[in-house]
Amino acid sequence: MAKNIAVIGTGYVGLVSSVGLSDFGNYVTGVDVNPEIVEKLNRGVPTIYELGLEDYLKRNLESGRLTFTTDIDTAIQQAEIVFLAVGTPQSESGEADLSQVEQVVGSIARNLNGFKVVVCKSTVPVGTNRWVKRRLEELSGKSANQPDPAFAVVSNPEFLREGKAVQDFFHPDRLVLGYEAPKAREYMEDVYRVLNLIHVPIVWCGLETAELIKYASNAFLATKITFINQMAVLAEAAGADIHVIARSMGMDGRISPKFLHPGPGYGGSCFPKDTHALVSTGASYGVEMSLVREVIAANRQMKAHVVDRLLKMTGGPGSLQGKVVAVLGLAFKAETDDVRESPAITIVQRLLEEGATVQTHDPEALANFKALFGDTLQYHEHEFDAIKGADVLLIVTEWNEYRNLDLERAKNEMRGNVIMDARNVLEPEKARSLGFNYRGIGR
Repeated sequence: MAKNIAVIGTGYVGLVSSVGLSDFGNYVTGVDVNPEIVEKLNRGVPTIYELGLEDYLKRNLESGRLTFTTDIDTAIQQAEIVFLAVGTPQSESGEADLSQVEQVVGSIARNLNGFKVVVCKSTVPVGTNRWVKRRLEELSGKSANQPDPAFAVVSNPEFLREGKAVQDFFHPDRLVLGYEAPKAREYMEDVYRVLNLIHVPIVWCGLETAELIKYASNAFLATKITFINQMAVLAEAAGADIHVIARSMGMDGRISPKFLHPGPGYGGSCFPKDTHALVSTGASYGVEMSLVREVIAANRQMKAHVVDRLLKMTGGPGSLQGKVVAVLGLAFKAETDDVRESPAITIVQRLLEEGATVQTHDPEALANFKALFGDTLQYHEHEFDAIKGADVLLIVTEWNEYRNLDLERAKNEMRGNVIMDARNVLEPEKARSLGFNYRGIGR
């Protein structure tokens, strides 16, 4: 049975969830405090770049199942289920900042006009959903206890990959649903009935277990990325090929080939924040998350390694003074415009500190990167405009168009001959045959 749903927050998770839940046949109201964002979304204009998102957005707006508003009170009053999809950024202490969650909880409490399921989709530390339950009881004066609860709380962490978020929402590996009230489970079964019909595995568990599944998953993937990056540095030193190593490792069914791709380190909105939050959560329970601490430190070192390697290629510290470096790829990964914690930020900052002039290109992330660096960089809509006159070419993000880069044209357009390929997207032998001083990661 279709449900009336309010999704609070229209960022990356909130927007994809709003579109996906309405496409499942539910009636969804997305809520945002920014009227400009609401106006754009109601016109069918996505505020983030995700493949396929615009088509789903327009289709569900036209169907009447989806709308967006700034009126949080009305949206909650009309909803049977309220999804929390607000940001939980990293605070200075490394903990997740739950101030936005707290604001939404206050709004829900004053609008509890009937039984509602409160679903936390935001990534939150262990214990947050139980705190939400307790706080709602305090603020509303109503109880979540059986047999006649005023509300129920569910933990439903997201596992969306940026760049493939739409695909992941409709075809997830699994659904994780932490709950306590049987009535909440009934409601969530209705919400996700479509996924149940296509036999998506559902993990029903407790609130704390669901919260920790999210952090454990992201921390493990971050660890896997960091491991292969450290192996890549060792492969460079030993004269080995990390691609052959990674491919062989991936053939082992216990390991799998996923996330065994060397690069300049992980970034984005999840892995950096969630690894820090997991360390902080461990500390709050008296558990030392030493491995995750090392992952964080090693990832930071990997970003520095890219520039250090480039400096060795160009003559050492100071060798980039007055040189022009073309940086291709600014988003933290391909198929997204997200530059949050992108390795390109650290790398570009180092290049500027070394005295280089930086010419940049990215298919989707130029505007977001310019918001960070302003006029200290040059921004180009075409990759060869960025390459023109460059002494050094540095590839930071693995966009497909860079895999097929015309190296002969690059040779003619560039002033120098140095290529640092931090994503290993080019063919080393072809680059070297054209006279380039080429280096990849772990090759």
